[in-house]
Amino acid sequence: MAILHQATLTPTKTELIAAWLPGQPWFDGDAPLVTPVGAYRFDDPAGEVGIESHIVDVGGRTVHVPLTYRGAELDGADSFLVGTMEHSVLGARWVYDAVGDPVYRAELVRVVAEADTQVELVVQTPDGPVLRDPNMQVRGSGGTVPDDAEIVVVREPLRDQAPLSGLTLTGIWAGAPAPAVLAYIT
Repeated sequence: MAILHQATLTPTKTELIAAWLPGQPWFDGDAPLVTPVGAYRFDDPAGEVGIESHIVDVGGRTVHVPLTYRGAELDGADSFLVGTMEHSVLGARWVYDAVGDPVYRAELVRVVAEADTQVELVVQTPDGPVLRDPNMQVRGSGGTVPDDAEIVVVREPLRDQAPLSGLTLTGIWAGAPAPAVLAYIT
């Protein structure tokens, strides 16, 4: 279960994504207008790293952006740094493109192998915890992951070709024509 805080983020997640996208080799575009479409979370078993993947609309394109949030810099991951933000409850957060974060990669492999799904979202409010309904659903396919497996995150799930069978993470959100492959393991 992901514990969420009612907090102010500076800059916002959407602002960080919008500033970061144009510099990515897989994204061909200018400073985009980014509109959130959906998001899902995984849990770090150690409870230290926030793992949240975003589906955003960027000028009519659907883009998948997995992020991790850390309370300190991740050694050796400078090339994956999306930016830093100030969280009004947790303090400074270092935000990474999750493909470069070993905690995300391990959890993605586990979710795919175990045919698991995203975690429940619980918001801490002054009146106590409140369960938040998800705005999308994801599920791993299940299966044995080889030791030398390669993880591929599908950045444009409604456009890019991805295997529809095998070791996959698929997702569905409002406006999606059908479940789409978000990541696969080869």
